[in-house]
Amino acid sequence: MTPDQAVLFSTIILLVPMGYFLLAAPAFLLVKLDVPPVTRLLRGMFNAYFLVLTGSGVIGTLAFAAAGRFVVALFIALIAAFAVLGRRWFLARMDAETDARDAGDPGAVRRLRQLHWSGMLCNAVQVFALVGSIPYMAPPA
Repeated sequence: MTPDQAVLFSTIILLVPMGYFLLAAPAFLLVKLDVPPVTRLLRGMFNAYFLVLTGSGVIGTLAFAAAGRFVVALFIALIAAFAVLGRRWFLARMDAETDARDAGDPGAVRRLRQLHWSGMLCNAVQVFALVGSIPYMAPPA
């Protein structure tokens, strides 16, 4: 496999979980987050998203670095680092709001929905940035 093929495959590997989350996360806008199984499923989806994004980000970073595209590798590494740090922060906030909801806090469901929206927005920004940068990641002619 040539370095250019590795770069192509790693870009696709990075886009797959981002694209899936971009399509799957809005479905939770149709359900109420005051139902505990729904909230657990949403938390599980975010947890899996962050884990898969971390793994695919590491693969992408290594592939771009092996191809000699160190600037792009740095930006892919930033996506992976965001996933690692974002997972810890996001899941802690989601757990805190879920506990508050279970304790009877009426504003907890609204805050859970805001977390949901912010997670979808962060993913959308990353997807559009990655897709928009594909022409710049192409091999030099």
